[in-house]
Amino acid sequence: MEQKLAEFRARRRAENVVKKTVADTTPQTETTPTTDTQQTEDSRESPQSSPDKDRSDWLLDSALGRWLASRQFVFSNLILLKVLLWLVLLGLFVELEFGLPFFVISLFYWLYEGLRSPAPREPGELSAYSVFNPDCQPLLGSLTAEQLEGEMGYRPLANR
Repeated sequence: MEQKLAEFRARRRAENVVKKTVADTTPQTETTPTTDTQQTEDSRESPQSSPDKDRSDWLLDSALGRWLASRQFVFSNLILLKVLLWLVLLGLFVELEFGLPFFVISLFYWLYEGLRSPAPREPGELSAYSVFNPDCQPLLGSLTAEQLEGEMGYRPLANR
């Protein structure tokens, strides 16, 4: 596992060196070592010296670092502004002694927004609720009351 990690880091360093040399427009007299020579040099190094050298990029090698580098944050600026506006309005309504009604109405609004689908249904697409489908047709694989009764072994009582 450590060998694979060392190879990965060597490849990363080689890519960075190549990017730096391409970015530099000044001619260099030294030639950059290839990926194969860097990998062999890294494999020759003692394991005690490699952690000191690689501590600078430990965060980027972790899953959190890759997530942060991708810049796919949960909160965008618009959502942050909405939350701050809601907090300011909540504080205002608390001062006016209408904090609880504002909070309850906000909960109903969030419930409405959360349950609303962003895109309308396609023609012929069935709803998850069978009462909204034509002829109350259930989705494939859904459990019906008749199927549940049959699996539980309930049988209708005979007329005596």
